[in-house]
Formats: sequence, C-alpha cells, structure tokens
Amino acid sequence: MKRLVVNAVQGKKDVTAFEVAWDLWQLYYGKDYVEVDVAERAARKTATTSSDLNYFYGGAPTSASGALRILKNTGYAVGYSDARGNPLWAAYGVSDRPVTEVPPRPEKFVVDRRTVARVTSAAYTGSGYDRGHLAPNYAIALHHGARAQEETFLMSNIIPQRHGLNAGLWKKLEQRIARNYPARFGEVWVLAGPIFGRNPQRLREDVEVPEACYMILVDENAGRLRTLAFIFPQQPLSDDLADYLTTIDEIEARTGLDFFGALPAATQHALESTKASRVW
Repeated sequence: MKRLVVNAVQGKKDVTAFEVAWDLWQLYYGKDYVEVDVAERAARKTATTSSDLNYFYGGAPTSASGALRILKNTGYAVGYSDARGNPLWAAYGVSDRPVTEVPPRPEKFVVDRRTVARVTSAAYTGSGYDRGHLAPNYAIALHHGARAQEETFLMSNIIPQRHGLNAGLWKKLEQRIARNYPARFGEVWVLAGPIFGRNPQRLREDVEVPEACYMILVDENAGRLRTLAFIFPQQPLSDDLADYLTTIDEIEARTGLDFFGALPAATQHALESTKASRVW
C-alpha cells in the first residue's frame, strides 16, 4: 500500500499515472488477490530457507517424476532435467533496488558441468530455434549484478524457442518484470519453463523442443497475494499478453510440476485455480 501511494506522489518514470490508479483500485476492489494471514506468511518463511527467498515464493517447484537437478546460481535457480536436456523451471526474484547498470551482454553460452547432459551451444546451431533464456539476461543483470548475468548464459538456463516468441511476447514480459513491476510492486517472484508435448522434436545432443512455454509471477502486497500465469505457444498468433493468461492449475497439469508447496493448501488452491482478470 505504501509503495502504491509513493508511486502516485513521485510519478516514477517507469510507472504511468494509469498504472498507479489501476494498482490502487485493484488493491481495494480487485478480485485477484488472496488474503494471507500472519501465520501463513510466517509459515512460508519458515518453510523456505533465507537464501532460497531470493529465488522462490512458497518453496521450490517439485516434479511428479522426481528426476530434477536443482542448480542454484547467484541470481536465480533452475530445476534441470538431464533426460530432456532442458531446465523444467527457472525461479528468480526482482525488487525495486536495482544494483547495477547492465554490463555488456556476454558473448558466449557456456556448458554447465554440474549437469550430466552437458548440452553445448552447438546443439542449437542451424536448428531454427533461439537459445531462449528462462532467467533473463537483462533482469538478472539489473537486479543481481554482472556475475549473475554471466550465469544466465549457462546452457542449463536455456530452452529452444522460436525467434518470434523469444524476441516478441517473451521479451515484452521480461522487460515488464525487469523495470515496470518492481517499481510498482516492490518484490516480484517469477517462475518460467517449457511445456512439452507427447513426442517432442529433438535437436542435436537430445535436446527436446517444447511446444509451449509458461511464466508465473507472484506479487505480495499488504498481506495479500496474487499471481499472473501465462502459456505461450512457440508461434503465437496474437501480440496481446492478455490472450495467453491461464491458471496455474493448467500449467501444473501440462508440466507435471507442483508449485508453491510451502503454502497452506487453501492458499494454494485459491491462487492456482483462478485466472487473473487482466495483465498487471
């Protein structure tokens, strides 16, 4: 609440007057927020270690298959599948305390030797797919620094994405996450990952190609929670983010992942079963 008022008074450059008015209206009258009592908030922090609070809201995602390698980096964490040659999720947080001007983009993608698959950048060469970041270079650099930015170029953070998605809607949402949302809401937590079909195409080095990608955002304000959830096909037909809003339940059904396991069941259900009324 305090942040929303400050935004209204100061007129922050990354926040429009309409966004300030809308955020205040949503806080008091919107239906997307879920009430979280003090005990639940304490339980979340108890269930999530202090270091993990930089990455996760409500705990790390878990997989029904259990075959995930959790890799923690300076500014983000991933749940990596050696069988698919892909991260199944990346998690990171941003805040209204950017730490640095963004340094030059690193020139090379790097094999992550913590993985068994050890996918190389060459697996993508000539494939028709971009090396798509899950934890984004720009946002991680801005909020976590140069070392964290370099780590976003580990191949354990990369999935195959069509260029139209990677440079279009995906980038559009990442840019909001980097600057607009932190200025408006303070801390925002993000989960992103691929969605695979039954018989996915494979690139070299057995890298599976997803049929779609998801992104989940979490905002806590004045003891209330809300989420945004998106599913983007590899070749989107619309450039309107709102056309891709979905529920977290739908993402869980299509990925076999379970999100927010450290939150009470009632809170999980309320957050995961509701589709946001609009994009923030």
